[in-house]
Amino acid sequence: MRAVSTLTDDQLAIVETTLDFTQEHLTPNAVAWDQDKHFPVDVLRKAAGLGLGGVYVAEDAGGSGLSRADGVLIFEVLATGCPSIAGYLSIHNMVAWMIDRYGEEAQRARWLPALCSMEALGSYCLTEPEAGSDAAALKTRAARDGDDYVLSGVKQFISGAGASQTYVVMARTGGAGPRGVSAFVVQRDDPGVSFGPNEQKMGWNAQPTRQVILDGVRIPADRRLGAEGEGFRIAMSGLNGGRLGIAACSLGGAQSALHSGQTYLADREAFGAPLLNAQALRFRLADMATELAAARALVRQAAEALDRNDPEAPHLCAMAKRFATDTGYSVADRALQLHGGYGYMTEYGIEKIVRDLRVHQILEGSNEIMRLIVARGLTGAAR
Repeated sequence: MRAVSTLTDDQLAIVETTLDFTQEHLTPNAVAWDQDKHFPVDVLRKAAGLGLGGVYVAEDAGGSGLSRADGVLIFEVLATGCPSIAGYLSIHNMVAWMIDRYGEEAQRARWLPALCSMEALGSYCLTEPEAGSDAAALKTRAARDGDDYVLSGVKQFISGAGASQTYVVMARTGGAGPRGVSAFVVQRDDPGVSFGPNEQKMGWNAQPTRQVILDGVRIPADRRLGAEGEGFRIAMSGLNGGRLGIAACSLGGAQSALHSGQTYLADREAFGAPLLNAQALRFRLADMATELAAARALVRQAAEALDRNDPEAPHLCAMAKRFATDTGYSVADRALQLHGGYGYMTEYGIEKIVRDLRVHQILEGSNEIMRLIVARGLTGAAR
């Protein structure tokens, strides 16, 4: 990673430690995990041993107590080894942060230690088969029944589903629209919880993606996060940080692809000279590096704004997510092109990065929705 001169000594140490872990555990295995569709839970727990299972969770609950500015450094470095695993870790940390931020003390003590150690993995359940971008239109219901809630519905495209133990689920407790949504913590072994088959995907093959099916799942009322009707606000608050995590993962994957492209051009000869001597190819590398630097600056600006609770932070997070994921995919795709036919081959790892980064433009709110959020911030348009 370049341009780290503005980082603090602590942040430089975080980058170095994360890079050592990435190069030892992620980079050598990423292609095989993708091909075998293997979810390396043992490696995730090793990451948790470095504090990466509760990056933003307070130390009193077993977390690392780091900032969003620290987090984007971590996820960028992890993604240089495997964007799929880095992406899952970002989602897991979003779940842990939501419980830390909105949970009561008993809830924090109950769930966070296992999430921080990654003995329990976490998944975020907002999207439904007919409610993706229009998240406020979700249909999963949580009906109050005495001291319990009974949840029924289906959540779609859930990362880690089946492997995860802990699910933060958004369900409707009231009327239509965002104010009728509440947040709940559901456990994998709760009666009535089941999972659809593993989705067959273009990328992100090193983590499972499945439906979460809630068939009359009865849970005590103390599983609700926050008050009734606060679920949509909680969900959107979590997504601000989640979008930065995915943006950082796009930077890391693209940086790895750019490095591979530069190495390939230096090693490959054509017409009696290294390809790197060709000015047109040097200019292409320069453009790719410049675009990544610009995206990185925006991601870090948004992270710092979120850390200081800047009212503009949600719009900056949307800007950063849109720009970094579009840029990351574009850079990785151009890096593949620089490799010629070899870029299309599995062994070089570039085609995997391209496939992994493509979904970043869709998840945590599609980039079209990011444009809508930014536009509303500019114009003051109502929801």
